[in-house]
Amino acid sequence: MVDLNKLGLNMGKKARLYKFFFHYGVGNGKALFLPIDQGLEHGPSDFFENPEAANPEYQIKIAIEGNYSGIVMHIGLAEKYLSRFAGQIPLVLKINGKTNIPPDDEAFSSLTAKVEDAVRIGAEAIGYTLYVGSPRQDEDIAQFNEVRREAERLGMPVIVWAYPRGRFVEMKGGRNSLYAIDYAARVAAELGADVIKLNVPEIDIIKAVDMPEPYRSMVKEMTQFDAIKKVISSAGDVPVIIAGGEKEPDHELINKAKVCIKAGAAGFIFGRNIWQRKFEEAMKITHELKKILKEEA
Repeated sequence: MVDLNKLGLNMGKKARLYKFFFHYGVGNGKALFLPIDQGLEHGPSDFFENPEAANPEYQIKIAIEGNYSGIVMHIGLAEKYLSRFAGQIPLVLKINGKTNIPPDDEAFSSLTAKVEDAVRIGAEAIGYTLYVGSPRQDEDIAQFNEVRREAERLGMPVIVWAYPRGRFVEMKGGRNSLYAIDYAARVAAELGADVIKLNVPEIDIIKAVDMPEPYRSMVKEMTQFDAIKKVISSAGDVPVIIAGGEKEPDHELINKAKVCIKAGAAGFIFGRNIWQRKFEEAMKITHELKKILKEEA
């Protein structure tokens, strides 16, 4: 369970994070977020499997009827669609992003909105993608520092998408390796994230040969549970929410969710695994995820 008193938050940040973890959703210190930022990051192809999902009102309906802790949107969708449902579901305004057209070897996400936009439209937090290990990380860290300072001034929590990227990351085991995700977790905590979004690290002995020590040796003895627990521990007291990634079969998603919560995750931020399903299926998997969050609190 998230302990907001441990995080050194100002009153504005604490009040807003309280809504996510204790007012909406399961309300027990765990959170379930529904992101819809994939249209920018991946393109329209993510909506082909379920064409209904191309209309953001579909995700909003899931988030409200499923009583999610919050929904994640970029500024354009939030202003055009979420305004009709203001106050019914907390908003995380994603304030930077990029398309997937250029290669990721020099990844960098430009600002698409400002912290003051989040305050103006009633968001409860901002989301920021930080590409740890990218050759452009100096620009990224500088940009994030300005965002962090403004968020602190305005009492707006910062959720960091801590994503390893770039050719140097790929040379050392890849973006989903234990080494890369563990490093990203620590970087996000050190730079001032209030909540950290991480992917689940892969346990791949073959890819592990490219990782620096001691990770190369550690992976040989690790289970998936051990790896998730390790990256969460590297974030210190900062709550970690786990990303869903590409759509998985129900049983695989549920098993992953159980392992993540037992390892110490503060919740989930699952997008495609929810809204690429038909509405009834999305509600069913939502119920299962919330059951896990309640049972493992």
